[in-house]
Amino acid sequence: MDIKSMTTETRNQNSCNLDMLSPLEICRLMNKEDEKVAAQVHEVLPQIAEAITWVTDSLRKGGRLIYIGAGTSGRLGLLDAVECPPTFGTPDYMVQGLMAGGNEAFIKAVEGAEDNSQMGAEDLRSINLTSADTVIGIAASGRTPYVIGGLKYARETGCKTAAIACNKNSAVGKVADTAIEVIVGPEVLTGSTRLKAGTAQKMILNMISTASMVGIGKVYQNFMVDVMQTNEKLHTRAENIVMAVTSASREQAKEMLLQADGNVKTAIVMLLLDMDAESAGQKLKQSDGHIRNAIETRRSQK
Repeated sequence: MDIKSMTTETRNQNSCNLDMLSPLEICRLMNKEDEKVAAQVHEVLPQIAEAITWVTDSLRKGGRLIYIGAGTSGRLGLLDAVECPPTFGTPDYMVQGLMAGGNEAFIKAVEGAEDNSQMGAEDLRSINLTSADTVIGIAASGRTPYVIGGLKYARETGCKTAAIACNKNSAVGKVADTAIEVIVGPEVLTGSTRLKAGTAQKMILNMISTASMVGIGKVYQNFMVDVMQTNEKLHTRAENIVMAVTSASREQAKEMLLQADGNVKTAIVMLLLDMDAESAGQKLKQSDGHIRNAIETRRSQK
């Protein structure tokens, strides 16, 4: 396959003397190139928003967000997936990352794994993919067979699909329902898509997972109100969130969290609507977990 015409494989004329630069000069050059990334992500915001709409709809209906990729792209998908449970209190199955070569490839590359299109489909089949799920393929080059195979299978299953690539008219984009093609230009180190391409992909994945979690009620104002309290720092964060939203003292916040079995959302609704934990939990259930809806519904009934 001729990859020379791909933007991600072309030579960056600004870095032709990279091996002659001092550490500070290299940093300045890379920093200047990185400044271009956010502007290029801006160009594909409508496509990102479309993918977010599909993901949110899937999650609301009990479906899942599935990332599938290889190499750096696969690792970024896995990273975004594993951060969702502690950040948003999601069950492990809700957001998943599949990587060519399996999870072992996260630490050590599995040679040739990304060239197996059948394995992309097989990995999705192994997690019992259904039409309720949304699948997002990630491939900086835009031509990774593993991702293409996975996206084809996902569409056959009836899933909504999106492809994130860093080349125009990408092969992955052609087999997905929407193509998110962010063109960040040649890398400082020719062909090393862990650099600007990886940064762009990370920014897009941040948007997809965060905005989707906002859509299903995991965020109130700009607080992660379903944060899992797995260490002392996060216990304190939970208290701080309750205090900031309700103007309660720390002692009140601790007491409400205790009564709410540590559930931040329940504690907030208890304080704002002056009700016990059971009533607050029921109010949240009726509002599909959205604090704002629970509060406005109660106040409109008065």
